[in-house]
Amino acid sequence: MRTNPHRSLTTLALAVLRLLRERPLHPYDLHKVIRERATDQVVKVRAGSLYHTVTRLHRLELVEPVEVGRAGRRPERTVYAITDAGRDEYDTNLKALIRWPEEEYPVFAAAVEMLDSIDPDEAARLLELRCVALEARLAAQDQIRAGFTKRGLPRTALLEVEYAQAIAQAELNWARGLVDDIRSGALPWHHDCKEHQA
Repeated sequence: MRTNPHRSLTTLALAVLRLLRERPLHPYDLHKVIRERATDQVVKVRAGSLYHTVTRLHRLELVEPVEVGRAGRRPERTVYAITDAGRDEYDTNLKALIRWPEEEYPVFAAAVEMLDSIDPDEAARLLELRCVALEARLAAQDQIRAGFTKRGLPRTALLEVEYAQAIAQAELNWARGLVDDIRSGALPWHHDCKEHQA
């Protein structure tokens, strides 16, 4: 599979640039809007990483400070806006992300690759617990969607939640089927089998 030849920004950087295309914001406000819009369902966001991302975008001249203020003894609050170069970089990176499938190496896929190194009953039990957690995630995402719909937001505002739900539902269905195959013996198990080792 051909990889994305253009991508240079992280998904968090793209999320920041997207919001700054709408209006200038302080990093704290960026974090707040990301949570409100449920962007954190598909983009890993931590306060520290957000500030680091804004600093990096500023170094790359993709954003610029437009206002610095201070309230009482609090630290200075810098509000950032996107630059023309930032708009161009956002468009290029976003289009490349949509166009080119990426090898993402999810953590769970790595765990699945090693699954038969543990006892099959334990593997099935752990997968059942994962299914419970996925069901809870799906229920929480249903609540997010209901809240967005109640606020009258268009479907485009829900696409990332919709996608996250589709992925979680597919994983849940697959994990349930795998548990059934392990419990029924339909899946041959090579636990600590020498010929299975590389």
